[in-house]
Order: sequence, then C-alpha cells, then structure tokens
Amino acid sequence: MASAVPRLPDQQLEPLARAYRQAVGAKRRQLILGLVLFGCATVLAGVVADVDLSKFITNLWRFSDYIGRIFILDNGPAAGRTVLADPAEWMWGLDKWLKLLAETLLIAYVGTVLGAMAGFILCFFSAENLTPNRWLRGAAKRFLEFCRTVPEIVFALIFVVSFGLGPVPGVLAIAIHTTGALGKLFAEVVENIDMKPVDGLTATGATWGQTVRFAVVPQVLSNFVSYALLRFEVNVRGAAVMGFVGAGGIGQDLIEAIRKFYYPDVSAILVLIILTVMIIDLGTERVRHALIGMENRP
Repeated sequence: MASAVPRLPDQQLEPLARAYRQAVGAKRRQLILGLVLFGCATVLAGVVADVDLSKFITNLWRFSDYIGRIFILDNGPAAGRTVLADPAEWMWGLDKWLKLLAETLLIAYVGTVLGAMAGFILCFFSAENLTPNRWLRGAAKRFLEFCRTVPEIVFALIFVVSFGLGPVPGVLAIAIHTTGALGKLFAEVVENIDMKPVDGLTATGATWGQTVRFAVVPQVLSNFVSYALLRFEVNVRGAAVMGFVGAGGIGQDLIEAIRKFYYPDVSAILVLIILTVMIIDLGTERVRHALIGMENRP
C-alpha cells in the first residue's frame, strides 16, 4: 500500500514557489532579450548588406528558369514545339571530367597528407599540458591561427602568381589551411589525454620526445586519423573550388561552363562532384567508426 507524501506547510512552500517564479522569470527575460538582440542583429546585417527582401523572394523563384534551361532545349511560339534535352547528353565530356576529377582528388589527398603531417608536429607544441613554455606554445598557436584564418582561395591566388597555373598552388593552399585546422583539433585532443602515462614516463627520466612517442601518441592516434579523414572530405570540396582561380582540378571546367552559360555541363560536373563526395563520405565514415570502435574497446 503506497504511503502518502507529506505536504509542506504553506508558509514553507511560499518562499520556494516565489524563488521558482523568479528563476523562471529571469530565464524568460534572458530568452526574450536574446531573441530581440538576434532580431536586431539580423535587421542590421540586412541593412548593411543592402538586402531587398521583396526582390530576394521574387528572384528566388527564378531558380526554376535554371531547371528549364537544363531540361528544355527549345520552347516558345517561334519554335512551335517543345524539345526536351536528353540527360545522357550531359556526360559528353565524361572522360575529360573524370581525369580532372581524379586530379582534384589528388590535390585534396596530397594537401591533406601534408597538412596533417604539419598539424601533427605543431599540435604537441601548442598543447598546454605538454608545452609549459608559454612563448613557444603561443608562437605555435598563432601560426596555426594564421594558417586557418586566411581562406584557401586567397592562398591559391597568391601561389598561382608564384607558381603559375596548375595543381601545385591548390595543393599548397589546401595544405596550409589544413595545417591550421587539424593542428587546432589535434591540440584539443592532446589536451584531453590521461596524464598518468606521461607523468610515469617523466618520472623514469624519459625525454620530452620519448614521452610524446610512447605516452601521448598511442592515446590520440585513432582520433587524429578520424579528424584527418573528415578533413579530407572537406578538402575534396575545397579542391573543386581551387580551379576557379586556375589552381587545377575540375573547377576550371566548372567555372568555364558557368561563364559560358553551359547549364547542362554545369549540372553534369556538379553531379560528378556530389557523387564523388558521397562515395568518399561513405568510405571514410566506415573507417572512422572502425577507429572509434577500436579506441573504445577495452
């Protein structure tokens, strides 16, 4: 038989209820204030960017014109009939595009490998628990910030001037940005390791390099590989854009098709890029899950 829960006297319940109402009211005021600030910031951004909402909504529906240019070759009173395009004809340049897509993948791969190697080295110097010297740690952190702050496309433009057109500027641009991004992620992983193995090796007289090799790397390697694979997916998309500034890859044909209004070519190239990224995502996802499973295995 369930026993009844005793009820507190009203003189004791009233202070609790008052405190609860005050806490709820404070949270509600904070929420309203946050929404008001967000709305003001949105309006201010629209005013500064000179956004015309009615024009934006009107032009948004013009996206259907792009679809029509892809699937309809000829339509109107002058033509007298509608001629539909054959989607199979989109792939007239498949052989050339596959070669350029392979070049894009190689740019992303080499850039990711170089950036991951540089980030791997620098992350230990920027980790607070491994580098007590604040000047050395600060220099490593500032360098990583510089690498990931400047957009890849800016680095690519600079390297195109230095090295000329081709894949080399794209590789260097991706490598530098990847160094900053992965170096930051790697350092955060290192700062969350278990310090007991590090303290144990330090107590035995091991050098800093030996401590990193035998006490730190085994704890973080699987996470490092997982982040590097994730970054490779991002770099594949970035490498496709590198061609816009002449840094090699399929982006060169894509920007040329956009400039010449070859809408079927644009669609075909975008489909190839999307399918490639999807395949890479599925493959790297399985590898990352396997690594996470190995890490969590007792």
